[in-house]
Amino acid sequence: MRHFTVLILSILSVHLSHSQIHEIGVYLGGSNFIGDVGATNYISPNQLAFGGVYKWNRSPRHSYRFSLIFTDLKAEDIDSDDPRRIQRGYEFTNPVIELSAGMEFTFFDYDLHTGKKIATPYLYSGISAAHHDNFYFANGVKVDGGGSSWALGIPMALGFKTTFIGHLNLSAEIGARFTFTDEIDGSTPKDPDLKHLRFGNINNYDWYVFSGLTLTYTFGINPCYCPN
Repeated sequence: MRHFTVLILSILSVHLSHSQIHEIGVYLGGSNFIGDVGATNYISPNQLAFGGVYKWNRSPRHSYRFSLIFTDLKAEDIDSDDPRRIQRGYEFTNPVIELSAGMEFTFFDYDLHTGKKIATPYLYSGISAAHHDNFYFANGVKVDGGGSSWALGIPMALGFKTTFIGHLNLSAEIGARFTFTDEIDGSTPKDPDLKHLRFGNINNYDWYVFSGLTLTYTFGINPCYCPN
């Protein structure tokens, strides 16, 4: 653990004096759900996802990142390869608003002040909170569970980004969200009096995946420590 801590601190301190620059932009892509309803394909976007992204490039190797993404998570048993799910025939659409904050680590230096065309793969992780509606299934029918909930999660994303035109940057990313809830697909009703209506694997939490593109605009002044 001591060596791991030293490694993390070393990564965070690399090139801190080199650049401080901001990015703001838009995200457009698709989403798919992985849980107790529908298909279990890891990457199979079936609904539009869109939102906004802000990054503070603290160094050429890491950035603080915040995002707000909107989507409707959708799943249908008919799309599954499991005959039991196909026969059951459940389906749902759940509107989701996700807030996410974390850190993006690049594989190579991504110094936007060089003026050169640069590109690098990157990893992103942090914490997310997804606002979703509550519902459950009774006798095969989707029933409004009343109100809504927040599902905390851990985003895990792999992407590739490059300078585009002028101050624009383009990135492509696939990011899975592991949540700490089993309520998004209605398999675990929020009301404790409805425990008898639970179904599926109650020991597994819900996942969802975003696959898409981000276009950001770079702004900010690079600190200069040169003598006058």
